[in-house]
Amino acid sequence: MEFEGVVYKIMPVTRGTSARGEWQRQDVVFDYNDGGQFSRKICVTFFNKESDVAKLREGETFLVSVNIESREYNGRWYTDIRAWRVQPKQQQPPVPMTDAPLPSDIPAEGGSFGGGAVAGGDDLPS
Repeated sequence: MEFEGVVYKIMPVTRGTSARGEWQRQDVVFDYNDGGQFSRKICVTFFNKESDVAKLREGETFLVSVNIESREYNGRWYTDIRAWRVQPKQQQPPVPMTDAPLPSDIPAEGGSFGGGAVAGGDDLPS
């Protein structure tokens, strides 16, 4: 799943050691608005992704790709939202100019806007 959100808060890093070795986890809260009247907060976990979190700045917009998974433990369900990619929002590039000819490149018909030659050989209207 992907969503576009504004970084609301970057939480402190949590570190630990497991049977597989050392790990690092950091939660980031994003402000997400799906076009409705109200925005929502989404807490996303970055697991062993300190370089991704280092790119984030509060107030900036990012496109976040996540995996959402729920699991049961002792009769209760827990949901985990883990980021696997984060990209800065691409600014809309300016609309490129077309290859239309410039006014100086367009041949004039009769030398004036009216289609006929102006008396006296002057190209400007009186």
